[in-house]
Amino acid sequence: MVTFLSGGTGTPKLLAGAREVFDSAALTVVGNTGDDVELGGLLICPDLDTVLFERGGVIDRERWWGIDGDSTSTHDELRELSERAGFETGPRYLADERQKTGMGLARWRRFSGVGEFMTIGDRDRAVHLLRTSLLSEGHTLTATTNRLADAFSLDVSLLPMSDDPVATMIHTPDGVMHFQEFWVAHGGEPAVEDVEFRGAKRADPTPEVLNALSDPVIIGPSNPVTSIGPLLALDGVPAALAETTVVAVSPFVGDDLFSGPAAKLMEATDTEASTAGMAASYPFADAFVVDERDPTELGRPTVTTDIGIDTTEDSVRVMRAVADALALAEAT
Repeated sequence: MVTFLSGGTGTPKLLAGAREVFDSAALTVVGNTGDDVELGGLLICPDLDTVLFERGGVIDRERWWGIDGDSTSTHDELRELSERAGFETGPRYLADERQKTGMGLARWRRFSGVGEFMTIGDRDRAVHLLRTSLLSEGHTLTATTNRLADAFSLDVSLLPMSDDPVATMIHTPDGVMHFQEFWVAHGGEPAVEDVEFRGAKRADPTPEVLNALSDPVIIGPSNPVTSIGPLLALDGVPAALAETTVVAVSPFVGDDLFSGPAAKLMEATDTEASTAGMAASYPFADAFVVDERDPTELGRPTVTTDIGIDTTEDSVRVMRAVADALALAEAT
């Protein structure tokens, strides 16, 4: 049994090669839900959905977002209708007093659907509609995710990190904004002063997650701040990771980042934006997988390979390195 911590696209890309190295039936993926957002009344769980669509064989591998070949008729019509009604497109964060009404899981991250600022495909929207409907019926996010995993015939167990609301909020000179507003609407351009995981002190990892963390854990090449940080902010998670074997894959080559806003976010949280900074973010890690060009000395067992992942063959190569690091960590 092996558990992957997943956020962003790094771990899903790595998982594409899992079948060649691990028994898929023995794999659990714990997804970050700090990036979740309610948009037009629908709860969107980007990091869960990326795993859902990748393992389900339908993900758009060009964008690593949404369903391959999906149409956007509803999104396009909604944008056009909003403009004709006199509204500007872009994020419309609901007023503070509205953030605590409606679905509890959407707390602090509720956006109007007017001028929809995230491109939601039509088939993709059906997933969010089913998810929101099941939550409205009283199902937990864990139970709802399990039903969606069944619908996509997943060969791994997929778990949300919590059934409680946690929202990743980015503090900028112009105010606080949700991560999706920062990254999708503004392209990650605003200056970042701090990162807050709102609600984390009151949220709990589910029993299923804590049970999964008793197995060896793999942290993929994800953003340590907003992709993995919300998981680590939950009470009990760091302690659980300290008690098991953990292997982390660097998203850096030295201080060069492969993709995404990790460098800016790490610097804003007083963490060096580099492989060394990644390792410092994971003091519980027993071993690492880093790029063969990376000169960083980490002082812990390390396996090197080309960690660039563009194809399934790349995923298999890096996954084999992960398996080697896991064996090395367990033998040390």
